[in-house]
Amino acid sequence: MGRRSGGRKLPFFASSASTSSSTKRTRSARRLPSLPKPRASNPPSPDASPSTPPPPAAAASPPLAVSPVGAGGGGKIGKKKAGARLWMRLDRWGVSETLHLDKGSIIRRAGLPPRDLRILGPVFSDSSSILAREKAMVINLEFIRAIVTADEILILDPLTIDVIPFVEQLTHHVPLKNLVGNGQRGGGGENGEKQDGSPGDQVPCLNEATGAEHELPFEFQVLELALETVCSSFDANVSGLERRATPVLEELTKNVSTRNLDRVRTLKSDLTRLLAHVQKVRDEIEHLLDDNEDMAHLYLTRKQLQNQQVEALMSSAASNSIVPGGTSLSRLNSSFRRSVSIATSMHLDNDVEDLEMLLEAYFMQLDGIRNRILSVREYIDDTEDYVNIQLDNQRNELIQLQLTLTIASFGIAVNTFIAGAFAMNIQSKLYSIDDGSFFWPFVGGTSSGCFMIFIILLGYAWWKKLLGP
Repeated sequence: MGRRSGGRKLPFFASSASTSSSTKRTRSARRLPSLPKPRASNPPSPDASPSTPPPPAAAASPPLAVSPVGAGGGGKIGKKKAGARLWMRLDRWGVSETLHLDKGSIIRRAGLPPRDLRILGPVFSDSSSILAREKAMVINLEFIRAIVTADEILILDPLTIDVIPFVEQLTHHVPLKNLVGNGQRGGGGENGEKQDGSPGDQVPCLNEATGAEHELPFEFQVLELALETVCSSFDANVSGLERRATPVLEELTKNVSTRNLDRVRTLKSDLTRLLAHVQKVRDEIEHLLDDNEDMAHLYLTRKQLQNQQVEALMSSAASNSIVPGGTSLSRLNSSFRRSVSIATSMHLDNDVEDLEMLLEAYFMQLDGIRNRILSVREYIDDTEDYVNIQLDNQRNELIQLQLTLTIASFGIAVNTFIAGAFAMNIQSKLYSIDDGSFFWPFVGGTSSGCFMIFIILLGYAWWKKLLGP
């Protein structure tokens, strides 16, 4: 202890300072690997001033934003957000991408109220509706649920089995039509890139009825493909049910069994379900055909062009020095809007005519599918009536047999009553006859009487048509 205490000791503050300095050096050494390394790809310029400070490390490496970039005919899947659903975006130029979007992104992108997104939810999956809004059109037709604008379409759940044919038709037909239409106008690009021109460019199509060339907007091309896909699905289902119905009903007419009746019941329930779906789509198209104003609101490209014209005129009027004051500018704005509304109302019938012809064609197709379903259902009803007639006939035969047996039982019961009456232990002179000469005549007489009673009752039943063929 004395040797240890006699050794040289450092002052307390000196030892503390050395310990803290060593600790700081150790911590700084540990922090050195986490410092950003200087970029070797951007060496400093020799002409630069040595007093110029280097840029901060945070500005040298900005964070990367994850965003899906589409290519023509194939898209990438974006990063999924919380509460987002899978959507496919396809514009009129064929650029497609698959991404996850939540309700807020859809509302900001398409300008829809939140209640319209509920229509595309699972609660209203069995309903059919076509809604027109200011900048978009909401399509909910059976398995096709999409939001269409003047320049693009957003398809919900594009990877399901029923939606894949619709997506394939969109990727094959719509971009090709738009590229061909803009190639006729000039200014075409390569590799499916977007062409230069106004966003309201439309596709020239040939009217089969008049032979004249007219332009079909992008939203109507999408609506036509959606209706065509739905009608094709209905037609395929009806054809399958027709093929199922013929052997099932023929087997039922030959053999009325529980198994055949259950097969007919399943077929009839499938027909009823399919008829309800067809009726919903048919009623929605009929509702649109009855209201020209609703059909006019579906022209999204026309409304986009009108808004662009109004904005262009207002910007030119604001920059024009001839207009002296704000009163003239407001007067010019109101007069232009009034002229646009008048022109729109004058050409409303011509604008609605294309959509009306399109909807009428598919309305007639749906009406034909509905008639086919009703004819199959009527065939089932006729077969059921025929089976009921057969069962009624068998029931009548059983009733006739039961009546015949009842009459015979009555005759036998009379004979049994007579035999029972003479079997009683009562005093009678007939018991004193010992030679047996009275027994057989008595039995023969009572049996003949009972048989005559049976014949009389049976003849009465034939006379009243209770028995017979």
